Amino acid sequence: MTEKCSDPRLACVEENYKAIAERVAQAAVRSGRRPEDVTLLAATKTVPPAYINHAIACGLRCIGENRVQELLEKYDQIDWSKGVTGHMIGRLQTNKVKYIVDKVACIQSVDSIKLAGEISRLSVKTGRRMPVLVEVNIGGEENKGGVPPEKIYEFLEEISGFPGIQVKGLMAIPPICADKTALCNYFSGMQQYFIDIGAKRIDNVSMNCLSMGMSSDYEEAILCGATMVRVGSALFGQRIYP
Repeated sequence: MTEKCSDPRLACVEENYKAIAERVAQAAVRSGRRPEDVTLLAATKTVPPAYINHAIACGLRCIGENRVQELLEKYDQIDWSKGVTGHMIGRLQTNKVKYIVDKVACIQSVDSIKLAGEISRLSVKTGRRMPVLVEVNIGGEENKGGVPPEKIYEFLEEISGFPGIQVKGLMAIPPICADKTALCNYFSGMQQYFIDIGAKRIDNVSMNCLSMGMSSDYEEAILCGATMVRVGSALFGQRIYP
């Protein structure tokens, strides 16, 4: 139970969290899985720590930041005491890996050999193996990061030998689709890669996490096999940029 909220936005966060968590659970069951098989990650870009911590008090246990600077600014203000894990979900430059390698539980946006190598190198120096997801550019969009689908197997084979990372799955941001059928085709395509890669049993590559689906389409993503959804504006309201 949380205390009664005097801040209207805090009250909205609490109401939204409960509704989204319920929809995630229902979609998981409809997809033939248990509610606990799907993780709700809160995308916290531009969200003040007070609202993140309120969502944590409501039961949230996984958050994701898009920007290194913002993650660092908020880090000491987040209530990590409840077993909350932090993920890096945005584009990551190799020269900024050093700032977060000891602060996040997973980096979801690995899409180059150079980036994977730097994460591995710095993780080894800190005595850990960083869980990572490989970002796949499932729509072949020039303005987005991600490994092209036709190169995913070659990419995985190359980074699987890096000692400081553990490949735990895939992440994708499909193109914006007005047509739900087209959207679900992208999600289903990601699920097929997820299944096929897992069947290949590549050393140091496990398909435990399929991160796809955001505020407008997380239920469809779950029905197509997502094990993690990244929800921001549906939980915290429209982003307020400084």
